[in-house]
Amino acid sequence: MKLQKPKKLSKGDLIGIISPASNPDDLSKIDKGVQYLEKLGYNVEVGKNVGQRRGYLAGDDKQRLDDLHSMFKNKQVKAIINVRGGYGSGRLLDKIDFNLIKRNPKIFVGYSDITALQMAMLKKAGLVTFAGPMLAVDFYGKINSYTEENFWKLLTASKKIGKLHNPENESFYVLNKGRAEGSLVGGNLALITSLMGTDYQPNFKNTILMLEEIGEVPYRIDRMFNQLKLGKVFNQVNGIILGRFVDCYEEDSDKETLTLNEIIEDYLAELKLPIIYNFKHGHVKQNMTVPFGLNCKLNSSRKFVEITESAVI
Repeated sequence: MKLQKPKKLSKGDLIGIISPASNPDDLSKIDKGVQYLEKLGYNVEVGKNVGQRRGYLAGDDKQRLDDLHSMFKNKQVKAIINVRGGYGSGRLLDKIDFNLIKRNPKIFVGYSDITALQMAMLKKAGLVTFAGPMLAVDFYGKINSYTEENFWKLLTASKKIGKLHNPENESFYVLNKGRAEGSLVGGNLALITSLMGTDYQPNFKNTILMLEEIGEVPYRIDRMFNQLKLGKVFNQVNGIILGRFVDCYEEDSDKETLTLNEIIEDYLAELKLPIIYNFKHGHVKQNMTVPFGLNCKLNSSRKFVEITESAVI
């Protein structure tokens, strides 16, 4: 599949807002996020079904799918930013018109549950997407300057991205030394495992796999890593980047448990791959935007991650 890079974003461009998974509890966060984008000089179109509710979903599958399709159809829309994650993106995968996306490559941003859409778009349309800030999560209140600067730099400049740095140049932890190169894939661990055995799972061969997670107790993390191991994912990838694993511990002190670090050691320490940990991406305020599909160099011996090309044209 030929890689498709979207066009870079310029002031005055139209940004579309969709909600393919869940809604925020407080819908005013959407309005605040829209105001932030408009203040920066962008025009904004909110999908007509944003704000709908059906249980934990932001409307029924057809409503959420219609907004996704209409934003890709609209030639004026140059970028699509998701409202939030939650749950529901995976329900749309077998209904999406990927030829429409292929014909209209544009910036597509989100993380967490949005991983399902991003990996499917990469596999079925070759689209470079961005694991980055979401409207009602990162752009509605006090906006983190690191998240903001990192994000807009990637979307508005068609030059090589280069090295990705943690905030305050905080060092990466090294699990295994070495160096590797490959296409960057991944996202949320639960979503990656949910795609296993489907038409939408990434092609893991010759990739750098990045993973992040939130709110999963250790035995569940164990189960998911085991699924990746049994699915021979770790045999196919060239290197692994572990983002932030937030609140992934057992709160009940009476329960016997392994720690997150013990699980990571169990599954990854013996792999003959470069592996780093503490990469600032995931469910954190200081969130590094990551472009999926691009060539990535991982050098854990010298502690750097480098994207060797531009994300936009």
